[in-house]
Amino acid sequence: MNQACRRRAAQSASHALLLLGPVLVPGLVLGLVLLLLLLLLLLGGCAWPQAQKVRAGQSEAQVLSAMGPATGRYPLAGGAQRLEFARGPAGRTTWMVDLDAGGRVLQIEQVLNGRHFEQVLDGMPRDALLRLLGRPAARQREYQDRETWSWRYETHDCLWLRVTLSADGRVLGGAANMTDPACDVGRSGDRN
Repeated sequence: MNQACRRRAAQSASHALLLLGPVLVPGLVLGLVLLLLLLLLLLGGCAWPQAQKVRAGQSEAQVLSAMGPATGRYPLAGGAQRLEFARGPAGRTTWMVDLDAGGRVLQIEQVLNGRHFEQVLDGMPRDALLRLLGRPAARQREYQDRETWSWRYETHDCLWLRVTLSADGRVLGGAANMTDPACDVGRSGDRN
């Protein structure tokens, strides 16, 4: 966590103590739980990418300062590169920042969405899939040396995207959605 983030969290915690002080004394456990939840929300906000601060023309150093360390780097044509900022495994966003050969921002976009999912095609190589969607939230070994990758993404239906790769690292049949198993936990009649 960077210094500015720690400072904001400390200030917010002191304000929270002032606001929750009357609750802490009579209901110590409830007050501590509320304080803990507030701190987690505040600190979690620091972990999210500051994508809105990234603009075309900025340097790689400015991007890394705003968003933290990249979770992946992928070569693009003409010496350009793509920086990945995955917010997983439970995260539902992956930001890709394309840099030109001189290390300046060309574009930034959140790639875990339908427009990008439609670009996953049968026969696509593993490297192209990583360049498109970034690292998956989960990888599962399958029969005949296949591997299925899964990405969580923003949806009201609690789905995740699944792509199966052949033993030679090519997409088999494109992408499919299925219910995220994390959403099934605790539902009536399902796993506990």
